[in-house]
Amino acid sequence: MSRVTLAQWKMLAAVVDHGGFARAAEVVHKSPSTLNHAVHKLEEQLGVQVLEPIGRQVRLTEAGELLLRRARQLIESAASLEDVASRLAEGLEAEIVLAIDQVFPAAAQAKAMERFSEMYPQVRVQLHESVLNGGTEMLYDGRADLVISGMEAQGFLGEPLVSVRFIAVAHPEHALHQLDRALDLRDLAQYRQLVVRDSALRQSTDAGWLKAEQRWTVGHLNTSLDMLKRGLGFAWMPETRIADDIRRGELKPLPLTAGSIREVPIQIIFRDRDRAGPAAHAMATALKQAVGELCPERFDSLE
Repeated sequence: MSRVTLAQWKMLAAVVDHGGFARAAEVVHKSPSTLNHAVHKLEEQLGVQVLEPIGRQVRLTEAGELLLRRARQLIESAASLEDVASRLAEGLEAEIVLAIDQVFPAAAQAKAMERFSEMYPQVRVQLHESVLNGGTEMLYDGRADLVISGMEAQGFLGEPLVSVRFIAVAHPEHALHQLDRALDLRDLAQYRQLVVRDSALRQSTDAGWLKAEQRWTVGHLNTSLDMLKRGLGFAWMPETRIADDIRRGELKPLPLTAGSIREVPIQIIFRDRDRAGPAAHAMATALKQAVGELCPERFDSLE
């Protein structure tokens, strides 16, 4: 018995997706008779009826649904294989798209970008500074080649990159510091909390918000930092962003009885590691190296 070809499965899928032979023929640029012959030949080869007529249209039989579901996996795998081959034939990418969470250490990000620029000066880079679910949303939508995020991405395998420590801080003259005692959630709830807005469009969250009576939501971590130094509220900030401000006395850690420090593990996630070109892999390597060089130290002496 001759084997059913991938082309036959594609034609069957087209007929089902477009509701009939005539519409499918227009889309795949083949005659209806060619599609009809391919599907009937497929049924002959398998010894199973996969389509049944319903008025002027056709629909899958129960057996056809099962077979086509498996066939779609083959079709998708073949398309992925062709895409990988095409990228390899084309060589270096013209552009890569990154989504890096704003909490990622700025010095490591700058170092990685500098190193990447030296290796691939001709490759364009689109950098999206995301917050919370913003990066993973770009991953789900296929809009980013590489994502650096502290959020889990369902259906993707991430690789641990760095753990970012957050510290609850406010200006030294802020009213919370004037209480001159250990603080708890009841104290924080009476004052304004500064929160950075989730950059996701569909599945945004209020991670870290303590239901404080007053909340100001901003779009960038730097805006929150500026407001903190002006005494306009309190917030949890990445340690690497505020270490110098604390040392200069512009910010001061809040004396919380619990929860003053939070650890957030950051991952590096490829949209598709196998399809990623040399530039995307080089960027991932540059980020890992920059983290290894610049982020092993902790600021344990901060008070």
